[in-house]
This record gives sequence, structure tokens and C-alpha cells, in this order.
Amino acid sequence: MESYFENIMALKQIPLHIRETICDEMRHGIEVSNLAVMLAGELGETEGFLADIAVAGILHDIGKLRLTKYLYAEDGLVVEQMKYVRQHSEQSYEIINKAGFSREIALGILHHHENYDGSGYPNNLRGDNIPWMARILRVCDVFAALTADRSYRNAFDPKSALEIMIDEVADYDMKVFLAFQRVLHREVFKIGLEQIKTVQDQRQQEQMALFEEELKHWVE
Repeated sequence: MESYFENIMALKQIPLHIRETICDEMRHGIEVSNLAVMLAGELGETEGFLADIAVAGILHDIGKLRLTKYLYAEDGLVVEQMKYVRQHSEQSYEIINKAGFSREIALGILHHHENYDGSGYPNNLRGDNIPWMARILRVCDVFAALTADRSYRNAFDPKSALEIMIDEVADYDMKVFLAFQRVLHREVFKIGLEQIKTVQDQRQQEQMALFEEELKHWVE
């Protein structure tokens, strides 16, 4: 697993802060993947669905690699760059389609920033019009982002992150969010966030090669 991070850091043509940020994005994908598998299991999904959402969690933000020069300035994200943030899910969708993943995985990734009240992107989908996989990824993605350090703030602890999410509960499918709270209290608070950021399955590790491939295209 660590070899993929080493390979990214060895790409000296890319500025160091971008290489470090890409590795952080990969770790974020691992965390989202693990949370999504636990959450989907809590929701009674099949082994096949769990395998698919594990892949989707790893790769959901891979489109950011095509937007690195806009998203990863050394001084952090600025207002002018915000328009590019909303493009990353569509870029991820293109990469996933080209790589031959299933339509369910591709649509889950495309719509992982849709909000249940219709305020999300890229298509302002509402309620049950949002793909089921995307609704699960949405909750896990937000929690993982809140509990990670950012250039503009320190990580929130899990309890504070959950409180923030409760304040924004209109963004989430309530069935999914309630199941996530059960998982959080039973699993995450027990084993800790660091364990959640560790690869749990060979299928997750295999997807890391796609990050390396996409990043090399960026420097060619």
C-alpha cells in the first residue's frame, strides 16, 4: 500500500505541496471507502454492493487530479477557484467510465455531492432521485472531510463533526444518516479514526494504481 504513496512522492516534476495533497486525497478516499462499507452493511446491502461501494469510496474524488493547478494552490483554495471544485465529480465520472467500472459505481461517484433537499451538485437532484450509492457516499464524505486537517482549519473530533452534520441534516437521506450515527457510535468511536484510514481489502488497494496513472498524465 505504501508503495503507491512513495510513487506519488517520487514524481519530482510535481510541486511538493501538490504531491502531499494528492496523498491526503488518497487517504481520504480510503476513509470514505471504509465508512461506506460499514454504513452499507448497516443498511443491509449485499456483498456485491459492499464491494462496489468500497471501490467508489476510494475513487470518488479522483477527478480532482485533473484540476490540480486550480484546486491546490500553495496559499489554499481561493474564491476564484471555487467554480472548479464543482467540476471534480464530473471529472471523476469521466475517469471511472473510461476505466470500465459499472454504471452504478459511476453514478454513485457523479452524484456524491447531491443534497437530499436538492441544493447539491452537479444536477440539483432531490430525494430519491439521487442514486442510493451516492446518498451513502455523501454522508461518509462529509464526515471524513470534517475529521481531516485542512489548510484553513484543524480537524474536528468525531463528536463535533457529527454535531455539525446534524445542523445540516437536510443535506442527507434520513434513513442513511440515522444508520451512520449507529455505525459511528458502535464502530468509529470504538476503534478510532486512524484505523478507519487504513486499507482493509485488496480491492481497495488495487484502485490506487488509477491515482498514479491519472497524476502521471497531469505532468506529461
